[in-house]
Amino acid sequence: MGEQTIALNRKARHDYLIEETLEAGIVLTGTEIKSVRAHKVNLTDGYVRIERGEAWLVGAHIAPFEAGNRWNHESKRTRKLLLHRSQIVTLGVRVKSKGLTIVPLRLYIDDRGHAKLELGIGRGKKQYDRRRDIAARDSRREVERELADTSRGR
Repeated sequence: MGEQTIALNRKARHDYLIEETLEAGIVLTGTEIKSVRAHKVNLTDGYVRIERGEAWLVGAHIAPFEAGNRWNHESKRTRKLLLHRSQIVTLGVRVKSKGLTIVPLRLYIDDRGHAKLELGIGRGKKQYDRRRDIAARDSRREVERELADTSRGR
């Protein structure tokens, strides 16, 4: 079956220069995993915080389960991430010393049925970096368009 991507955070690659990625498990309740499997997730405003030797996903939105009962979950609650102790320590040091940020890039379900979160460690882009990226993308599209036109014989 393979892994199934549930949600992408396209804004993260636009706002941050991603230096490294890693995989983390995520602790979910019963109604949360049902909403995840129904693709009712938004990672856009999410980020990862390291507190007291644990990693936490903050600000990610998982919609309440429609068929849930009165014990349905809160949509923007803080969720614990499952990482090895050495990974958490390394991330904490890098974030504090180098001014990096940890952002969720992708939420997916692996072939064993577990929800996993792909994290990106990156530095925030400045406005001029974003403009340069947009200009490079536009010029690349223009070149591809010209090549396609010449191959068609126009």
